[in-house]
Amino acid sequence: MNSPAIHVSEQALEQLRHVSTATLTTQLFKHGLRNVFIQGVKPLASPAVGTPNLVGPAFTMRNIPAREDLDQLSAFQNPEHPQRKGVESVPAGAVLVQDCRGVTDAASMGSILATRLKMRGVAGMVSDGAVRDSATIAVLGMPVYCAGASAPLNLCRHHTVDLNVPIGCGGVAVFPGDILVGDADGVVVIPRHLAEEVAQAATEQETLECFITGRIEAGAALPGTYPPNEATLAAYAEWKKARG
Repeated sequence: MNSPAIHVSEQALEQLRHVSTATLTTQLFKHGLRNVFIQGVKPLASPAVGTPNLVGPAFTMRNIPAREDLDQLSAFQNPEHPQRKGVESVPAGAVLVQDCRGVTDAASMGSILATRLKMRGVAGMVSDGAVRDSATIAVLGMPVYCAGASAPLNLCRHHTVDLNVPIGCGGVAVFPGDILVGDADGVVVIPRHLAEEVAQAATEQETLECFITGRIEAGAALPGTYPPNEATLAAYAEWKKARG
C-alpha cells in the first residue's frame, strides 16, 4: 500500500504544506494510526509563522552501529559508499529520512552533504540523529529536522548500509514513498495511500477550527462549540457559504 507508484496529486501536497502536524495526527488517529509523529526530532531552524511546511515523499537511509575496521576515512574514497551514494540518489522534491537509532553523540550529516542535497533540489532532511556544522545548515535554506548537534563525524557511530528500504526514525515506521510533513512542532509520517484523503480532511478540519476559534474569541463556552453541536455546524455551513 505504501508503493511510490501510488499517485499523490500536487493539490494534495499543496494542502499538506498549509495544515499543522497537530491536525494531521488527529486525522491519522481517525484511521487508527497513533504512532505517526517522529519523536525527539525538531527543526534545526524554527520556521517563521506562515512558512509552508516541509512536504515530500520519503527516500530512506538506514544506519547500523559503526565498526572500527570498516569505518575509516578512506571509506569515503569509494563513490559507492552508501551515505554518499544516497546523497546523490535522493530525487528532487523528496525528503531524505535517516534511521540513526536515536544515537546523538555523532553526526548523521554535515554542511557539505546538506548543501549538495539543497543544490540537487531535495525538499529536506529528517534524522533521529544529530548533525554537525549545525549553524551553517540552519541558514542553508533547506528544512532539516534532527535530534540536535554533535561535532564528531558519522563514522564514529554510524555505518550506512541500506537505501530506500523500510526504516524506523524516532520510533516511527517510515516506508519509501510515505509522505513526510514537517512544521514547527516536528514531523508526521503519512502512509502514501492515505495522503489524498488526509490532506482534504485536514484542510476541512482547519477551516472548521478557524470558525470555532472565532466563536471562542467572541466568548462562547466550550460545550456545543468545541466539539461543535448541530447548531454550531449549521452556523459554520452558513459562514463557509458566505466566504465563498
